[in-house]
Parts: sequence; structure tokens; C-alpha cells
Amino acid sequence: MELDLFCDIETIIRFHFINNYMSLKSLINPIYLLTEPYRAILIAIARGDGRLSNIFRKARVGSTLGLEVLRELEELGIIKFELSREEPLKKYPNQKLEKSLRSYKIESKVRFIYPFYRFWFGFVEPYSGDLSQNNSERFFKNFEKEFSRLNSLVFEQLSNELLNIYFDNGLKSMGSYWDKNSEFDILAKTEDNRIILGECKYKNRKICKSELSKLKLKARESNIDVNIYALFSKNGFSNELLNSNTHNLLLFELKDFSKLLY
Repeated sequence: MELDLFCDIETIIRFHFINNYMSLKSLINPIYLLTEPYRAILIAIARGDGRLSNIFRKARVGSTLGLEVLRELEELGIIKFELSREEPLKKYPNQKLEKSLRSYKIESKVRFIYPFYRFWFGFVEPYSGDLSQNNSERFFKNFEKEFSRLNSLVFEQLSNELLNIYFDNGLKSMGSYWDKNSEFDILAKTEDNRIILGECKYKNRKICKSELSKLKLKARESNIDVNIYALFSKNGFSNELLNSNTHNLLLFELKDFSKLLY
């Protein structure tokens, strides 16, 4: 399939993807990924937050079968496990936890290795019956509604790479972070142990100072001692934020991502 890379993604999908749907479907390998329980689990990964318990709940499978399928998908090179970096709630074995925390479990997340699988099982496979009949109405209605979600995770991953380049590839840890209180797009640590907390916004509006305030509040709730805040925006920043003179704040706009091409 020849694609004009100067076309926007919606045009490519509308005029190339739909017309070649059956051919592309035949490329899903192994073919049993389109059967249960693989199909349900892959759709749950693509449409959720990646946490194991949520995957099993949405796919309506038990944890034993679910983990077995996920390990197989990992061996096939389709998914990977992203381990939680949250500290154990118990500091010592016999420590008693508050009642509200006793059922809480620290969980890994599951990510697709290639974005195409996330697109296929998040946007295409749920409408496979319609698309096989050349009916794309429901597919496009969902695609237009959820399109930003398709881009947001990739934007988050690219933001991590850009931050690492900014620090001369010197970050000793990076990636998303989640705990019992909240989730963060980026939590990174420099060689000299400075903590960087970041938020990524793939929105058609500028980021305002209120977003920084929200991030600081979430950091306090999660008891994260932050040295540097980093904001990544598709559509730039408000004048109030640009002129805030916050000494420990890094701002990255879409044009900054050109550094990833070098």
C-alpha cells in the first residue's frame, strides 16, 4: 500500500484502510488472535488503562487464564509488561494497613509493542462485522470520538524520549508512574537523583497554568518530592504559563520533537 505521508491520518484511513480492510485483516498473525479469549483480551488492553485487573474484568476472563494468554502474547512480541514502580505499602511484614488499603494491589500494566496493534484492537476489531460488510459508519463515528486517545499514548512515549535527549541521554529511569492515589505520564530520575515529574497533553488547546497546579497537587497527594516539572503540549502554552518564571519548570512544544529525528 502506497501512502502519501503528507496526508493526515484520517484521510489515509478513509481512502486506504477501509478499501483494504480484508487484506489487512489477513495480515494479523497468528490468525487465532482474532478468536476468543485472545480477541477479548487484546481489545481490553487497547481500550483500557492497561492494568491487569481491568484487562481481566473487561475481557471477562479469570486471572489464571488471563495471565497465561498475556505470557503467550509477550512471547509472540505483541505486548510487554510495564512493571509498577510504586513502593510496597508494607514497610515490614507484620505491619497493619488501614482497612481501606487492605484490598489494594500493586499492579503491572500491559502495553502493545507496536502502535498498529493498539489501533487494530482498539478501533477496528470491535467493528469487524460491519467493516467486513463494507459498512464503516460506526467505525468512523467511534474513530472521530476517540481519535485523541489513539495519539495520546504515543505522544507520551515520544515525550519520554525527548526528555531523555534534553538531559543528554542521562536519565537513569523514566516512564509512566502510577500508585494508589494517582497516575503520571512521566516520572524520571537523573544521574544525580533529581526527580522529574511530567504531564503530556495532546490537545487542540494551549496548556494553562492550572495544569501545572493540578500536577503539583497530585505530586503532594502521592508524596513525590519533585525537583523539576516538565510539561509537553501539542498546541503550546498560555502566556500566563510562559511568563510565570517558574525556576524548576521545563516546557516542550510540538516543534521541539524535531530533535527526535536527528
